[in-house]
Amino acid sequence: QVQLVESGGGLVQTGGSLRLSCEATGRTFSSYTMGWFRQAPGKEREFVVGISWSGDNRYYADSVKGRFTISRDNAKNTVYLQMGSLRPEDTAVYYCAARGYKPAQPMGALSSYPYWGQGTQVTVSS
Repeated sequence: QVQLVESGGGLVQTGGSLRLSCEATGRTFSSYTMGWFRQAPGKEREFVVGISWSGDNRYYADSVKGRFTISRDNAKNTVYLQMGSLRPEDTAVYYCAARGYKPAQPMGALSSYPYWGQGTQVTVSS
């Protein structure tokens, strides 16, 4: 019942910045966690960052700490991913995901997210 649409992907040079958006439509949970994941060619999908919609909890993967920032706009039902200091290894398809309130479930647990967007391509040139 939840639809997620990512936008903002594109091509950027090393050291550049990019801002991704994820808008949730349809019936949504009153309290849910949003996450960003990415999948590079030939690799498994990996966790990037998660945020609690109702709370203030945030968790970043080590690979993006200090470079990426997640934020939210509850009025617009949208989550953002501000990416800075981009590197070629950040190249991947970025996916937005959502799950209901699941206490004791880590934000980084991919399998805990039942709702996924279509993905948006981010390419960082070397």
